[in-house]
This record gives sequence, structure tokens and C-alpha cells, in this order.
Amino acid sequence: MYMAPILIAVIVLALIFDFLNGVHDSSNVVATMISSRALSPRVALAMTAVANFFGPFIFGVAVANTIGHEVVIATAINEVVLMAALSSAILWNLLTWYLGFPSSSSHALIGGFIGAVVIDAGWQAIQMPGIEKILIALFTSPIIGFIIGYLLLRLILLLSWKASPGINRLFKRGQIFTALALALSHGTNDAQKTMGIITLALVTGGYLKVFAVPTWVIVMCAAMIALGTAVGGNKLIKTLGGKFYKIRPVDGFAGQLASAIVIISASLIGGPVSTTQVVSSAIMGVGAAERVNKVRWGVAQEIAIAWLLTIPATALVAAGLFWVFTRVIKLI
Repeated sequence: MYMAPILIAVIVLALIFDFLNGVHDSSNVVATMISSRALSPRVALAMTAVANFFGPFIFGVAVANTIGHEVVIATAINEVVLMAALSSAILWNLLTWYLGFPSSSSHALIGGFIGAVVIDAGWQAIQMPGIEKILIALFTSPIIGFIIGYLLLRLILLLSWKASPGINRLFKRGQIFTALALALSHGTNDAQKTMGIITLALVTGGYLKVFAVPTWVIVMCAAMIALGTAVGGNKLIKTLGGKFYKIRPVDGFAGQLASAIVIISASLIGGPVSTTQVVSSAIMGVGAAERVNKVRWGVAQEIAIAWLLTIPATALVAAGLFWVFTRVIKLI
């Protein structure tokens, strides 16, 4: 099947974003497991990468449908819009990765998407029910993650208060299963955002008559996020794994389980969430369940500021990039 060069450029940018998403978010899955010494970094990242790949095949592509089908009117956008949105998200991911900020790739993509679409086609191209669905999922999931993390640790401490220190071995082994669940949920939710963008590009370019994610798109996106996860991000692992507080095996177990519950649940109903936000808030909830002052809230505040800045910053950058790309293409 022949593809126009601009469509190929969109697909390449989407896969680069997917890869960086894996690099950026690998810390979310493995940070607590590595910090609590349940597994070595190499083994943890390899196991997580494999689980990331199979996530979309197990839990479906409901999130891809939300991103590509419910956010904008497909006929009102073009490939240049998608290039600007993806480029903005990629630049933000590179910046926050360099600074060691666990910011949200999901926020970056949504912000870039909105900024590029509005500057090209106006607000009428935005489907507000879809945007509302996404924003509700993005901004309520961290709160839910915090609450579930808090309640889970309280329950675990209640059930094991007479246990010997040897119970730590149980929690270390248990993290293998909770990490697998979290990795599957990450692959399910995050890889699908890229699938939605690529499928939308195929619809926009006239290569697909209806929005339906092709199998080859699922395979490519799952493979790229798995590869990015295998590479990992050491700076972000240090932030999530140690800067909030010293992670113990029970903390890692409860945090991973809480995060997996939230992300898988959101994925099944098509709600795109930020793995970074959910995991960070779950870790804080677990720490607060034991002792409120155990959590270094100053670090949490810095990350919250990065979260709040992401959507407006990437929207503005995407709008500027769209203006540049449009003029460059006219000169070619």
C-alpha cells in the first residue's frame, strides 16, 4: 500500500513518541520494585518490557478509540496537525526526561493535540464530550490511586501486624506479580494513545474508511513502547523510587497493586490516564497510610507543578510548530 511521505512522517513521529513514552514511564512500573530490592534493574525492566508488549492484546484497544475517535472530528484535521501535536509531546518528554521530572506523557500528547487542532480548525473541531472524558480520567485517577494506596496499606498492616520480619520476603516475591499487572496495564493504556493517533492519521489520509485500529498498528506500537521500557530511565526511577520516602517491600507491593487496579479499570472503559500520575499518587498514599510526615511533600509539589504546566505548555508549542510546519511545507 502506497503511503504519502507526510503520512509516513506522522507514523515515524508517533513511534518515536511511543518509544520515549516507554523510556519515560518505565520508571513508573519498576521504581518501587528496584528501590525495595525485590529485583535487579535489568531483570525488572526486561520483565516489564515483555508485559508491556502483550498488554494491548489482552485488554483490547478501548483507549485508542477514545483518543482517535472521540476527541476531534477526523474530517476537520490533517497530517500537519498530527505532526505538530506529536512533535510538541516529544519535545516535552525529552525536556522532562533530561530534568528527571516524572511528568505525564499523556498530558503532553493531549495538550499538543488540542493546541494543534485549535490553531488549524478552531474549537468547533474539538468534541467536548470526548475531552471531558479524558480530563476526568486524567485528573481523578491520581486521587483514586492515592485513596486505594492508602487503604491497601492500612489493610495489609492490619492483617499482618503480628507477622515476623520474614513477611518481607513474601512482599518481595509478591511484587513480581503486582509489577506484571502494572506493566500489562501500562502497555494497555499508554501504547493505545499512539495507536489512536496513527489510526486517526490513516483515516484522515483516506487509507481507512472507518476508525478501526489495524493489527499491524497494534503490533508496532506495542513493540516500540516495550523497547522504550527495556531501555529505561534511571533519573526518573530515582525520583519515584526514593525521593518521596524510603520504599520497603510492603510499600512497593501496595503501591503497584493500587496503581494496577486503577489503570486496568480505566483502560477497560476507554479512559486514558497518566501512569506517572497514578503511580506517584499511589506511592504517596501508601506512605501517608503509615505516617503522613513520612512523605516528602515538597517533591510531590514540584511534580504537581510539572503536571499542571504540561497541557498548556505543549498546546502552545504545538500551535507554534503547526505554524512553522505549514510554512515549510508550502516552500517545498
